[in-house]
Amino acid sequence: MDGSDYYIPAAALVVGFLVKLPGLIRRRRDPMVRAIAGLLFMASAGFAFAAPPTIAVVNRTVGITNVSGPLVYAILSVFNTCCIILLAYWREGLGPDVQRLVRRWVAACGTVIVLIAVAFALGDAPVERLRDLDTHYASTPWIREMIVVYLSWHLVVGVVVPTMCWRWSRTVDGWLRAGLLTLVAGFAFSTGFGVAKAAAVVARWTGGDLDFLSTDLAPPLAGMGAVLTTAGFLLPQGRRAVAAWEAWRTYRWMRPLWRRLRTVTGLPVSATWRGPLETRLFDRETDIHDDLLALAPYCDARTMTACRDKAVGEGAGPDDAWAVAAATMIAYAIAAKESAVEIGEESQESGTAALGAVLSTGPRGIAAISRQYGALRHHTVAAS
Repeated sequence: MDGSDYYIPAAALVVGFLVKLPGLIRRRRDPMVRAIAGLLFMASAGFAFAAPPTIAVVNRTVGITNVSGPLVYAILSVFNTCCIILLAYWREGLGPDVQRLVRRWVAACGTVIVLIAVAFALGDAPVERLRDLDTHYASTPWIREMIVVYLSWHLVVGVVVPTMCWRWSRTVDGWLRAGLLTLVAGFAFSTGFGVAKAAAVVARWTGGDLDFLSTDLAPPLAGMGAVLTTAGFLLPQGRRAVAAWEAWRTYRWMRPLWRRLRTVTGLPVSATWRGPLETRLFDRETDIHDDLLALAPYCDARTMTACRDKAVGEGAGPDDAWAVAAATMIAYAIAAKESAVEIGEESQESGTAALGAVLSTGPRGIAAISRQYGALRHHTVAAS
């Protein structure tokens, strides 16, 4: 009974909370950020405080037998409430109607927690139970009511949230749909936990014994439900993760061309790691755009046209062929500038027009050219 089944997911959820902590500090006034941070924190706390070793420590530290019971119930009630609040923010935004709805859910959760605390205070649970508090005291006055209040709230949220998620998932797609369907699965496990607990408690009321449902089946269902629920709320943020990855990859792609142009134009090549990635990416795009202007006298449209025709002939798509051709023209222009060899006036005019067309494609075009330039440079080095 070392509690590893509880502490491992608790640790994983703490990591998720710590990852979100900087954003919580920066955007602490954002209700949605607070809701997701609360969800991660309460999910982790639920696992940590529900572990039998922690239950024993809390009981002895507080000096009240079985005080961990209402504490865990309160934590899980807050976790369930954070789930439904976050879902409300997701779907309806942060308008006044949503804020009123959220206040109602918070008030309901607060009432549940107060009822749990009052019922425990009025009841009598003198024998410490680390794993089977629900069934052992299922018929004890007031402790029975405490268990019923907690399970009722858990089942209410466990039915409302997946129903909302399922209906919403039929109208959306992508990361959001994946997150909603994961939430449905997570709450299916969570509701199974509540049903198993309730069945074991009712069995005690009727003189039966289904304690294994509460002690053996319910905990793994709760664990799987909490993990899937948390994953479901985090999945839609995969869109941001993909965007961040794309930005980082583009930033890296631009480095060879950026450094080469900086060297050719005699400008400093020291890159800063300060500031957000979006700002550094914009600065690098701007540097490449400005530095390419200095290559106008050395650009040759004929080189670009010939290279594009060759790439198309080899089976490249139109966009890839254009990017390869532009990168090749720029590589030749860099070499010409280093040799101080200007092309003829007529070719210069057409080359300047070709460069203008390249620059008019904006950041997306610059990113594609930078990628092909890096590949071209790599192949050149490998060939030599």
